[in-house]
Parts: sequence; C-alpha cells; structure tokens
Amino acid sequence: MNIKITGSGSYIPTEIVSNKNFAEHVFLNDDGTPFPHPNDVVAKKFLEITGIEERRYASDDLQTSDIATIAAKKAILNAKIDPETLDYLIFAHNFGDVKKGAIQGDMLPSLASKVKHNLRIKNPKCVAYDMLFGCPGWVEGVIQATAFIKAGMAKKCLVIGAETLSRVVDPHDRDSMIYSDGAGATIVEATADDGGILAHESATFSYDEANYLYFGKSFNSTHNPDVRYIKMHGRKIYEFALSNVPKAMKECLDKSGISINDVKKILIHQANEKMDEAIIHRFYKLYGKEVPHGIMPMSIHKLGNSSVATIPTLYDSMVKGEIENQELNKGDVIMFASVGAGMNVNAIVYRM
Repeated sequence: MNIKITGSGSYIPTEIVSNKNFAEHVFLNDDGTPFPHPNDVVAKKFLEITGIEERRYASDDLQTSDIATIAAKKAILNAKIDPETLDYLIFAHNFGDVKKGAIQGDMLPSLASKVKHNLRIKNPKCVAYDMLFGCPGWVEGVIQATAFIKAGMAKKCLVIGAETLSRVVDPHDRDSMIYSDGAGATIVEATADDGGILAHESATFSYDEANYLYFGKSFNSTHNPDVRYIKMHGRKIYEFALSNVPKAMKECLDKSGISINDVKKILIHQANEKMDEAIIHRFYKLYGKEVPHGIMPMSIHKLGNSSVATIPTLYDSMVKGEIENQELNKGDVIMFASVGAGMNVNAIVYRM
C-alpha cells in the first residue's frame, strides 16, 4: 500500500493588488514614528527582498471557508471520488473566517465543519477538524492523513490549506505587503499505484521562538489597541528558518533513502524569495552540492504569501502545467518543506 495525492484543486482570488497599490499607505515604525523613506523606495526594497510584485485578495463576499470549499470541490472532481467516501476532512488555517472589516475571526463551528456542510457530505464517519499549525499547516495535515491511513483508520482524506491574511494585516506595517489570500486542497488516499509519501519530518520550536509571529496592535497609536493584527520579528524568523529548515529537510531526505541527486523539485512555502533561496542553498550545502537550476518553482511573485495555501496551490499549478518552464512527471521525487508560526517546521519526500 502506498499513500498518494490523487487529486488537487485550488482557488486563486480574482482581486489583483500590485505594489503600486500601497503608494498612499502611511507606513510607520513599530513605535509609531513615521517611516523615514518614501513609499516608492519602500516598494523597491520590498520587491528586491521578497520577490513579490503582486498578491491576491479575496472578494468581500467570500470568506476562508468559502474559498476552501471551491478548492475542495475541484480536488474531489480531480480525484474522481465520491465525497461520501472521505474518512477525514482536515482544514489547515490560522484565523478562521474573517469578514471584511470585522475585528473577530469566526471559528464556530470549525471551518472544517463548515466546508463539510458546504460539500453536503452526509456521512457522519467523515471526521472534520481544523489544523492550527502556522504556515506549515497543509503539510502537517498531509502528514496526519498519512498516519491515519497507515494506522488503518482511513482510506481517503481531504486536506485543505486556506487563508485570507489580507483581513488580519495592519495597513501601517510594511509587512502587510507580504500577505495574500488563497486556498488549496488535496485528496490523500491509499493506492496500489507506485510512489507516494516516502518520509516526513516535523518539529516545533517554542522555548524561545514561540512569539516570532504573534498577534499585536497597530503601529498607529490612534487605532483601537484591542484590535489585533498579524505581526512578526522578520530578522529572527529569517535566521531561524535558515538554521532549522535545511536540517529538517536533510533529516527527511536521509530517512527516505533517496539521494539528493534524485530530487527533481522542491516545493517550499512561498514566504520570501530571498529567504527561500537561502534555505535551498543551505540545504544543498549540507550535502556539499550546488543548487540545480530550476529546482525551486516559485509562485510568490504574482500570488504573495498566502500562508497554508502557498504549497497546495503551487502543487496544483505544477501538476496542471500552469507554472512556466516547470513540470512534474510520474516517478519524479519532490520535496515539500515549510516553516511558520509556532515556530513549526516540516518536510515531506514524495514520489509522483
């Protein structure tokens, strides 16, 4: 028995927000003082560091559970399965449903239950629950689905990663330019087909690192201090990721028995182009190797950082031939790797 992704689907929001859209924003330092550089300089430096030219925002009428439902329907259709045969529905997100302009996230009922309701699944044995694991949530959901299947508790699982980060950002924080919205979904099931999940690795670093990403008040002191936004200590996260993600990837690859030379693609969380490039460089350095050309497909340039949605949407685009000069073929060995709030790190070695 092998455990494979047999279907995928995604929802890329229709509202395109370019860096130019931030021209009139009033960016502040964390102490509320005016940021010293004009916005065109901020945008130029931002593009150089992150690689983000555009990002996507969900339309006002759609919430996280709505775009997740769209992606889930596509994955079910792509896998050609009856949704009533699903044993688990695992939904990775961080903030729940956040209505445009709202100051609270809605997680009652769980978003997984909302999606199961939207899909009109009657089977009560399809267990639906939410996964709160930061940006690596979809990868961790796939790891949990794998464990359920190996234990004989499931045959088919739906794993979703979706977020609307545009609704939890402080408009006065330059980091707000990083975040975006999106949804990706996959069917994970037991199959007699070759390949599948060969190894996985997960870790949580919370002794000193728990609050590298946190919920904090606006940099604008005139805003309601009880309204909170996603905040991060960017330099600490960068250093943490460079130290810990390559190690987790190596541990995962070594566990799989696959040679570094046989890895065709690495689908890494689309957090920051320069950081992702540095992670991959350090990963290959652990094997005394140079980074192969084209090993790391990127979607961040046009889609931004949609947290748990970046890897499943990238994977879906890859298998459907929608990433220029990139492809995945049957038998290819790929890696998934992610890092995010918690601080959590994980990786999967997977044969197509």
